Amino acid sequence: MEGYIVSLIIFTATFALFGLGLNLQWGYTGLINFGHVAFMAVGAYTTTLLSLSGVPLILATVLGAGLAAALGLLIGLSTLRLREDYLAIVTIGVSEMLRLVAVNEEWLTRGTFGIQRFPLPLATLNPRLPVRVGMVMVLTLVVGLGFWQVWVWLQQRLKGVPRQAITTSSLAMLGYLGSLGLLLYGVGVGASQLKISDLPDWALGLGLLITVIGIGWVYLWLGDRVLSQLPGATAGLAVASGAFCLVFGVWIYRFAASALYHYSRNPSKTGLMFLSVLLVAIVFWALQRLVRSPWGRVLKAIREDEEVAKALGKPVFWYKLQSLMLGGFIAGLAGALYAWQLTTVYPDNFRPQITFNAWTIVVLGGAGNNVGTLLGAALFLTYENLTRFVLQDIIPLSDSQLGAFRIMVIGLLLMVLMVWRPQGILGKKEELTLGR
Repeated sequence: MEGYIVSLIIFTATFALFGLGLNLQWGYTGLINFGHVAFMAVGAYTTTLLSLSGVPLILATVLGAGLAAALGLLIGLSTLRLREDYLAIVTIGVSEMLRLVAVNEEWLTRGTFGIQRFPLPLATLNPRLPVRVGMVMVLTLVVGLGFWQVWVWLQQRLKGVPRQAITTSSLAMLGYLGSLGLLLYGVGVGASQLKISDLPDWALGLGLLITVIGIGWVYLWLGDRVLSQLPGATAGLAVASGAFCLVFGVWIYRFAASALYHYSRNPSKTGLMFLSVLLVAIVFWALQRLVRSPWGRVLKAIREDEEVAKALGKPVFWYKLQSLMLGGFIAGLAGALYAWQLTTVYPDNFRPQITFNAWTIVVLGGAGNNVGTLLGAALFLTYENLTRFVLQDIIPLSDSQLGAFRIMVIGLLLMVLMVWRPQGILGKKEELTLGR
């Protein structure tokens, strides 16, 4: 279990970093980039090829991210004067062009055979007890700062709400969400038992679909007609969500701290987990400072109406170019983490679907909100991993069909979110850029 949780943390940190780059480009600047995976591919290939040539890992990673930023410069110089839809078309074309280059230029990328057996960070480290304790303390500090962010968000949601209303609505929301979770768990257990019976697959699938739709309709009705009428309903939902984040975060932290303390069990993955969490924390802190600075306010002005920014004398083109390059640099760092986690680099690792995973993360958490991007990454990777192992015991479909079904479900959930809360979980409706 510990090894699985460590891998989950690495993937979550990697896609959180990847999503932060896209959130800077689209959420803050309004640049529609459908080829974001190209930056990740450049970062991954450059880092692994340079490290195989004997370049130190830190320098190889920085050069890989720098080359990804240079790709952003080339794309930006040629496309940023185009309209948004043309920019989207060009970026997805560039990402596919780079993937095809990786497939065909075997002298450089080794083609479909891929790059393997490259150095991994901290894989040969054998830290003594004081070093391991220090790593656990650093992890504790990062997790504590994350909980502090949740507390700040809770305080904003609870401001001005009477304490009695907070208590009542919180208990109601905890009961509402807890009963829904228990009911869905019971449906899953029942379906898994029926799957091994003689019941036809079509009957089981139809019954399961009707049951889930019925439960969803009932709970949506309860939420709309009953819970929304409670005083402080939004505050209660915030408290329930914060409590879930606290419990889930402490549970994950326990495995991560244990892995660091017993570093020798799996040094390559444990070291990568530590580096990925630390890198996400540093990039998040730096981005928060940037987007709250005058530079970040100019990006938001460009997103809202670039003609107004031009009228105020701001060099809009260069600000867009900086955003595209910095987002590409961050995605290049994510590419290095992605390559180290997979331990192999193939062209098919960088299909367009990876870009749209990042879009799902940003839209889910809320565009223009870095905390929302981290939350979106955690929710998306949790969904991906839970459904991969749970649905096969419940739904009567083959593995390939289940893969398509999981994508359909996440698409359906996004459609529901767009209707219910188009700005995402933590986004602000007044800053919504979709549909402009």
